[in-house]
Amino acid sequence: MTITLDTATAAGPEQPYQLQAADTPLGRARVARGWSQEKAVRALVLLARSRGWQVASEPSLKVQLSGWEHGRRRPNETYRLLLCAVYRATAEELGFDLADRSATVKTLRERINDLERLVEHLTGAGAVRGVSA
Repeated sequence: MTITLDTATAAGPEQPYQLQAADTPLGRARVARGWSQEKAVRALVLLARSRGWQVASEPSLKVQLSGWEHGRRRPNETYRLLLCAVYRATAEELGFDLADRSATVKTLRERINDLERLVEHLTGAGAVRGVSA
């Protein structure tokens, strides 16, 4: 008796949908775990609750996750810690390290500018401008 297999049948049924994510470290990390955004959000919420942390509602968090994955916004420290834990990855592997450094530099520049304006205001605009650092 000879058995032949149709290649379409041998491969099994097709997956009903493909996991999709932005081509970013964070997006790739989710897909590598085989998670939908809904599953990732649920994992974030459950982990946050286990730690006693407050996070956004699941629908809001799904919108935020999409923004983080597409680079439209950056997660704050709480969410970065949660994302590293649920994906079992480092901040660098999820792409947080480089963006955080540039954000730190920008924040530092903004703080310096704010301090310069405050000094000028407190001492009089002309008195400080002639001082060189």
